Amino acid sequence: MGQRDSKPVQAAATTFEVIEALRELNGAGVSELASYLEMPKSTVHDHLRTLESAEYLVNDGEQYRVGARFLELGGYARRQMRLYRLAQPEIEKLAERTGEHANLMIEEHGRGIFLYKAKGADAVQLDTHAGMRVHLQTTALGKTILAHYPENRVHDILDRHGMPEETDRTVTDREALFEQLETVRERRYATDDEERVEGMRCVAAPIRGSNGTVLGAVSVSGPTSRMDEETFTKSMPKTVLSTANVIEVNMAHS
Repeated sequence: MGQRDSKPVQAAATTFEVIEALRELNGAGVSELASYLEMPKSTVHDHLRTLESAEYLVNDGEQYRVGARFLELGGYARRQMRLYRLAQPEIEKLAERTGEHANLMIEEHGRGIFLYKAKGADAVQLDTHAGMRVHLQTTALGKTILAHYPENRVHDILDRHGMPEETDRTVTDREALFEQLETVRERRYATDDEERVEGMRCVAAPIRGSNGTVLGAVSVSGPTSRMDEETFTKSMPKTVLSTANVIEVNMAHS
């Protein structure tokens, strides 16, 4: 029974492949999607029609696209997280205080997930949004989380997802990453110096539970023109660490 239960259900796996492909293509027709997935048109059509009837996809007559019903599921999942409920007001305060983007990230299945973001008065436009998944080693948030994981778990994550290059500053060497993680543990915060987005710097700190396990990370990101060396290495780390501490206290006593 155990072996049988561990086998993936192919139809369900195909359904999620279809959904992911539609997201990557920003919507597509049956033929385009079948070609992209290298699947028979009839198979793709059946999955599309099933998802449309369940109200997870929308068909505008020419192509299918991911529907807003996924927002309901995502919103529900996030509201169930105690970390989100307690951290959200502090992230808002952090954005207001700094004028920049303030972010909350967790790790799931080896990816960093932006759980919440708040935009300060001076914040620039970025591609990040709630629910966005990124490779952990490309962000200060992700490196903060990795720094507090056992070494074998970090290796497992890197083996599974790799170390893709987002900019020419992204760390793509495993040994160099582990050196950075050691530094993160020593100084209690992590930085991202144009490593995921050119022209942007980020400072992140871990949110830890009462038993010392890392629950997530909080950060502030801003353009290099405002995140100068003094801000990047001194004042912003203190600000982010302070917010992380407040969230940790709230988590322990709420």
